[in-house]
Formats: sequence, C-alpha cells, structure tokens
Amino acid sequence: MDAEDFINGQVLLIDKPLNWTSFQVVNKLRWAIRKKFELKKIKVGHAGTLDPLATGLLVICTGKKTKTIEELQAETKEYTGRLRLGETTPSFDLETSVDKQWPLEHITSQMIEKTTEHFMGRIEQIPPIYSAVKQDGVRLYEKARKGEKVEVKKRMIEIFEFEITNINMPEVDFRVRCSKGTYIRSLANDFGKKLESGAHLTQLRRTRSGDFKVEEAETIEGFINRLESKSE
Repeated sequence: MDAEDFINGQVLLIDKPLNWTSFQVVNKLRWAIRKKFELKKIKVGHAGTLDPLATGLLVICTGKKTKTIEELQAETKEYTGRLRLGETTPSFDLETSVDKQWPLEHITSQMIEKTTEHFMGRIEQIPPIYSAVKQDGVRLYEKARKGEKVEVKKRMIEIFEFEITNINMPEVDFRVRCSKGTYIRSLANDFGKKLESGAHLTQLRRTRSGDFKVEEAETIEGFINRLESKSE
C-alpha cells in the first residue's frame, strides 16, 4: 500500500487493546500513516465506538472510505462478555466502584438461561450515564464525572441472539448479536434487575461487525510494523 491507497480509502480492521479509547486508536493510526508518507493530513475515522474497557474489533476507515462510516456503523454487531451478578456500579462496568450489593442466593442457572428471553427482539434501552451519548452538546460521561444529574432518554434497539455460554456464580459469560446503538453495559444492568438482583459488566469483546470478524483484525503494533516495512 502507498499513500494513494490510503487517500483513495482503506478499511482497516484493528483488534483494540484494553484501556485504549477508540479515539486514541484512530489518532495513532492517522499519525503513523502521515509520518510514513509525509502527508500534511489524511482523514481517518472509526465505524463504531468501543469503550476503553472493551477489546476487539474496531473498523477503521481512511481517506474516501470515511464516507462509508455511517453505513458500516449501521451493521449488526456481535460481542462476547462476562457480567457479575449481585453487585452494581454507577457506570454499569468496572470504570466505577461497586456502589451496592444485591442478593443472589435465589438465582438458579435455569433462571439465568430463561431471563435472556426477556431481552430478545426490539426493546427499549436506557444508555448508561457514563456514555458518549450527547445531551445539549455535552457527552453524558462528562456530566456524570462532574456529579451533575442527567436524564437519559430511552432508545429502541434490537437483540438478535443472546446466549449464555458459561455460568460460574456470580460470573456469567454470554454472547450477544445486536443492532447498532446497543449498550452491553446497560444490558448487563437490566439483566441483573430482571433477576431481582444487580449486575455489572466485567469483560467485553467485540467479535464481529457486519461481515468483518475479529479473527481478521491485527494489533495496532502489527499494522504499524507492516506499514513501516513497506518500501519507500
């Protein structure tokens, strides 16, 4: 690949590491491409945010391919993850500390399996307060971190598949295939409520986005090494 390839447009599949924001990944790749080809600027964007505590498939577009980002964002997503029953956090994941403990002695494996049925199809979901959703031009997580009260509007999402893959109380592993805009953190929180307990997300990995699979993705370092090894 040369400079023209990136300007005309490439779709790059990156396996996002833990604790990186999607924005940081985009910046890193943009910087590497500009440096390699001595470009003053080049458009680079991602087709669907992953939280810093999530790993997995991040679809990155360059140059003219950035025009397809909206189309790619609309694709069905698939995730694998783990939630912990009996505890909740304000962010619905490990970004914030446990704020409340809930009973879980009444919960059976059969109940857990059965509860997935409540979330199938088109459902209303409230995004987490600690999210990138904008309200009055400000991202909700910015307001939440300042301790401001925010009222988050429900949104319609769709769950196509929701499979429990392992139960080792209080940990529950799952796989979800869902529509654009689904917050798996909210799904974990709502799942705990439906079990008359609490829950928060402890692991999340995006495995698919449309026809793209995480197995086809490369690490940030892998991409940069491949880029730098190209002859001038």
